[in-house]
Amino acid sequence: MYGRAFPFYSRPRTPFVFDVRSIEIIVIFVVTACTLIIILPGIRGKSRPFWLLRVLTSLSIGAVILAVNFTSDWEVGSVTATTVYKSFSSAMVNASIGLWVGLNGVNITLTGNPVYQLNETINYNEEFAWESGKQFDEVYREGLEKGLPNPILYVAEKFIIDSPCGLHRQYRISTYYSSAILWVAFSTWIISNVLFSMPVLLYGIYMMLVTAICIIFSLVSFASIRQTPICSIQFGSSSLHTRFGLSFWLSLVTGMLCLIISLGLVLLHRTKPKTLRRFFNHVETDDFSEKTDSDKGQVYILDDTHRMTLQEML
Repeated sequence: MYGRAFPFYSRPRTPFVFDVRSIEIIVIFVVTACTLIIILPGIRGKSRPFWLLRVLTSLSIGAVILAVNFTSDWEVGSVTATTVYKSFSSAMVNASIGLWVGLNGVNITLTGNPVYQLNETINYNEEFAWESGKQFDEVYREGLEKGLPNPILYVAEKFIIDSPCGLHRQYRISTYYSSAILWVAFSTWIISNVLFSMPVLLYGIYMMLVTAICIIFSLVSFASIRQTPICSIQFGSSSLHTRFGLSFWLSLVTGMLCLIISLGLVLLHRTKPKTLRRFFNHVETDDFSEKTDSDKGQVYILDDTHRMTLQEML
C-alpha cells in the first residue's frame, strides 16, 4: 500500500552466501571423506598414506567443482553511503550496499550503519535469479510489489532486460557457459576417478587434464564480463565497484591444482611407470616379472613376447 504508509516486507529473506544446496554438498563430501578415513586401517602396507592423499585430494577437487555452481560470490562489491531508504519518503539512512554475483543470479544486500534505524532493523538480502530468460524481471517486479528499499531496487534495475546498461545479457550469457563447462568438468572428474581405479592410468590422467582445462575455460568465460564496459552504480559521490570473489579464486586454485597434478602424472608415466603404478596401488601383471624355476634352479624374466633365462642373457 502506498501513500502515507510505508510498504512492508513480509517474506522470509534469502539464505546467503552458502545456501542449502552448498551446505548439502559440503556435508556429503565431508561424510564421504570421514567414511574413507575410517576404513584407512584396512589398507595394507606403505600404500596407505598415498591412498589417503589421493582420496582427500580428489574429494576436495570434486567438492569445489560442484559447490561453486551454487555459490553467490564469484564477483563481489560493496559501498557505504547515505541514501534514500524507501519510495515516497525523504528519510535517509547510512547503509552498506553489497552486490554478490553468482552463476545463477545476483544477491543484493543492504545493512544499516547501525543496523537499527528509523524504528526498524535494516538488514536485507535479496536474491535475483536469471536461470530462465525473464525470471530476473519477474523477481524484480515482485520486489517492487513488496516495497523493497530503494538501494536494492536501484542496483537490481541495472540488471533487468530492458536496462540500457546491458548487464543482464552480458552476465547471463557468460555465467551460463561457465556453469555448463563446470558441469562438464565435474563429469570428467568422475570419469578420471573411475579410470584411476582400473589398469588404464594414462586415460585417467588425460581425463584429469580435461577437468583442469574445463575449469580454466569456465573462469575465462566468467572473466570476459570485466573486459566490457560496466555500467556505473552510483550512490551520491560513492560508486559500487566489484572484484572477483572467493568462488572465482577457489576455482582458479582448483583448476591449477588439477593441471599440475595431471602434468606431473604424465611426466611420471613417461619416466617412471612402475612408480606411478605403485602410487595407485596397481599390481604389475603385464610388465616384467621374475619367476623361479624350481626344477632347474634358473631365474626367468618374463615378457609379453619372449622368455629368456638368466644364463642366456649372460
